[in-house]
Amino acid sequence: MRVRRTVTSALGAAALVLTSLGAVAAASPAAAGPCGFYETGSDAFYRHCTTDGSRVVIKVEVARARDYERCVARGTTWLGSARKIQGAHYAGRTC
Repeated sequence: MRVRRTVTSALGAAALVLTSLGAVAAASPAAAGPCGFYETGSDAFYRHCTTDGSRVVIKVEVARARDYERCVARGTTWLGSARKIQGAHYAGRTC
């Protein structure tokens, strides 16, 4: 019983320290994916990271097809299969 309380107290203290340092809060944005273009094993995505609610135009580069522009809002947008989409980047303007 005494060992269990010591372990529980130590875990609680560690959680308090991590929370006060912001380590717990910093872990959640990374779980959502990086900002900008990224791929998983099979899909391509663009994540627009903003706090002002803006929408931006991105240029999507497609293999063996015409590139195109797309307006994206805050958050993650699925662009298609990672085999087809070669990349995407901010086109320099809002929409």
